[in-house]
Amino acid sequence: MGSVAEEQTALLEDGVSDESRSNELYTGDGSVDLKGNPVLKQKTGTWKACPFILGTECCERLAYYGISTNLVTYLTHKLHEGNVAAARNVTTWAGTCYITPLIGAVLADAYWGRYWTIAAFSTIYLIGMCTLTLSASVPALMPAECVGSMCPSAAPAQYAVFFFGLYLIALGTGGIKPCVSSFGADQFDDTDPKERVKKGSFFNWFYFSINIGALISSSLLVYIQDNAGWGLGFGIPALFMGIAIISFLSGTPLYRFQKPGGSPITRMCQVMVASFHKRNLEVPIDSSLLYETQDSAIEGSRKLEHSNELECLDKAAVISEAESKTGSFSDPWRLCTVTQVEELKILVRMFPIWATGIVFSAVYAQMSTMFVEQGMLMDTKIGSFIIPPASLSSFDVISVICWVPIYDAVIVPIARKFTGKERGFSELQRMGIGLFISVLCMFAAALVEIKRLQLAKELGLVDSGAAVPLSIFWQIPQYMLIGAAEVFTFIGQLEFFYEQSPDAMRSLCSALSLLTTSLGNYLSSFILTMVTYFTTTGGKAGWIPDNLNKGHLDYFFWLIAGLSVANMFIYIVCAKKYKKKAAS
Repeated sequence: MGSVAEEQTALLEDGVSDESRSNELYTGDGSVDLKGNPVLKQKTGTWKACPFILGTECCERLAYYGISTNLVTYLTHKLHEGNVAAARNVTTWAGTCYITPLIGAVLADAYWGRYWTIAAFSTIYLIGMCTLTLSASVPALMPAECVGSMCPSAAPAQYAVFFFGLYLIALGTGGIKPCVSSFGADQFDDTDPKERVKKGSFFNWFYFSINIGALISSSLLVYIQDNAGWGLGFGIPALFMGIAIISFLSGTPLYRFQKPGGSPITRMCQVMVASFHKRNLEVPIDSSLLYETQDSAIEGSRKLEHSNELECLDKAAVISEAESKTGSFSDPWRLCTVTQVEELKILVRMFPIWATGIVFSAVYAQMSTMFVEQGMLMDTKIGSFIIPPASLSSFDVISVICWVPIYDAVIVPIARKFTGKERGFSELQRMGIGLFISVLCMFAAALVEIKRLQLAKELGLVDSGAAVPLSIFWQIPQYMLIGAAEVFTFIGQLEFFYEQSPDAMRSLCSALSLLTTSLGNYLSSFILTMVTYFTTTGGKAGWIPDNLNKGHLDYFFWLIAGLSVANMFIYIVCAKKYKKKAAS
């Protein structure tokens, strides 16, 4: 394989070193190899590099869902926590898993780059997985079993080791989640129309890979955990996390890398400080008079065109008389480029769209908490075989796996004929469809719970807290609907936050999209806490007691559905007002 220098020499000798041929040979988005040299298009990136990234994500998500899918069962059956406490712990941990990406994103965008951030945090992740496996395997670290109705609490040391491993995983995933999808999308050159179309398909297949891992976790691993033991059930995900690291490193020669552009948080702070310092200056009517360098001052970023919004921030790019006289434009805390100002404007414009994703994530959080607890009090038998309630989430995964190829091969071509958009629907349209489907999901869950409670009363099972003879398969519609909603909303979010983010802030914007999942889990925990507080006054059982037959879980589902409807209408208003970025 010849070097880049040899390729250039050969071109010069052939007399074909003009710019058009050079553009065909090299990427136009500034991507480089691991050593910082320009990369050849034909030998790197695109679908040649993606199998390693998709394999990494598949194994990492298998490991994650191998823990999270059945975690509420472990907390209730092994650590002997109550329903509300277990659900709160699961959603708090899951929320943390989606807030730590802010740490990884800043490190990736500012200092390490996406590749090294993924590699470093994967190691932390693997240590957490191994710690969790030990907590469920070593007798001294395992909680005591129940004796009849007496269930002794786990010792403080047992809690400490278990939650230490659990939150190491939360930290590890924080360096991977905001970077993997962006790193995969980096393999496609934004300046090449053909590669740009392929990038849209990458996000679909990226999410497909996530759900292949989730399918194995929600079916096989849940069964192993419930029947063969939690040590093995946690050990297998740890093994797959090791495989994820190997897969990622194996693709290194084929990857395209984007140089880190410095701290995006620092740049945003500079804009705010400079605009405040120049708050008394007038913004010129001619935007070409605002300060901008010939090439982008931010490494790894194209220049952004000026937008006529948030003019108060434009003051950061106004050249004062003193700066004009001295010709000194070197203090970024007093004078910022138009591109730097537009970076902050983009984040401000994204905020309303971002905020509406929180309620959707709260709906999604029910799948690993209240849906599972609902399923525990339904008929889980098929002959002599007992279905683990958490394994019903496999229908969510099956729904996603079915919808992704249908969306890519059928829906997009049909939608393209009507909308004229190369990807069928815009990212905003796609997300809106998902929000509507999520409302239907909560309707389905509430209707199932109404039927379940009705049977419990008719058969005198309210006080006993026993499972009612209603097949757990009645939960399938709510799982299938949330899967369809994911394909539209979550993949739409991946596309939206990658495409609309500034080039040098893509990891940070991906982390912000993940933050909606975190805040959705925290919102779910908050709603659970508030519902418990207000519905248990005066000694009442409340909506969500430990014996759900005495409660009204259906009211809780209707509450989430109502919030989702309100959220959807707010989203429609915000989406209509959103103005897309313009890069030059």
